[in-house]
Amino acid sequence: MTASTPVIAPEPVDAPGVAELFQQADEYGLSLYPPESYHALDPAAFAAPNVTLLVARLDGDAVGMGAVVVDGTSAELKRMFVTVAARGRGIASSVLRDLETIAADGGTTVVRLETGPPQVEAIALYERRGYVRIPNFGPYVGDPASVCFEKRLA
Repeated sequence: MTASTPVIAPEPVDAPGVAELFQQADEYGLSLYPPESYHALDPAAFAAPNVTLLVARLDGDAVGMGAVVVDGTSAELKRMFVTVAARGRGIASSVLRDLETIAADGGTTVVRLETGPPQVEAIALYERRGYVRIPNFGPYVGDPASVCFEKRLA
């Protein structure tokens, strides 16, 4: 990787390199969790009007992504992932900031997310960005491999 600045923008799921990001994210997630505890949003769901996928690119290469699913005044973050080679450059934090802005601009007042205990770096990022641990919600209730967080935007 070069020292270039990442470009982060909304992209369709079929944009160049995005399928590879989904594949890497799935491989990584399934290396940490059993399939029944891997709660990834299916790529086909990104066609919904309430879902925004952001892709981070370095020198044109897709190196990170994240999505926000807006449901009225609340939203859920999904598919946060940065490739191993691009980690440690602040890309995840930038994607997270941009997703929060999209959610807030759409009238969202609270953003929730789910991750898991093995993802200590992700948990540290979310806590640094003001997310607080909450009881598991929705499909994550009763899943010991899930840890949920939320952040009030307003």
